[in-house]
Amino acid sequence: MRHRKSGKRLGKSTSHRYSMLRSMASSLVEYGRIETTVDRAKALRQFLEPLITLGKKGDLSARRLALRRLPNKKTVHKIFDEVSPMFQNRPGGYTRILKTGFRQGDNANTAIIEFVEDISADKEQSSADKSE
Repeated sequence: MRHRKSGKRLGKSTSHRYSMLRSMASSLVEYGRIETTVDRAKALRQFLEPLITLGKKGDLSARRLALRRLPNKKTVHKIFDEVSPMFQNRPGGYTRILKTGFRQGDNANTAIIEFVEDISADKEQSSADKSE
């Protein structure tokens, strides 16, 4: 029975699934949006949004908890220093999933997952403020 078991298995072993989610989370933080299947996007949202909430706390223990789930120091540093401050006044719902249709090869239902706030525009604005 599946009582109290959250998340989908996505047809992969546990280690493969966690590896895939870590890689997708790093790509989403780096680029701001990625295209994947709808089920993977929903699983990624469940994986990434608690990390952004940890980033809003900003203390050392929250950083260590985030590094436990996402062992990429560069990505965790970006979550804590650039992504989380944009969502400081937002209680949740940091990402959106936009369905884009069906993939040509296997007819999989695809979607774009992105942050609600545009992180690239915020970066350009902060660099413009620094140059003044």
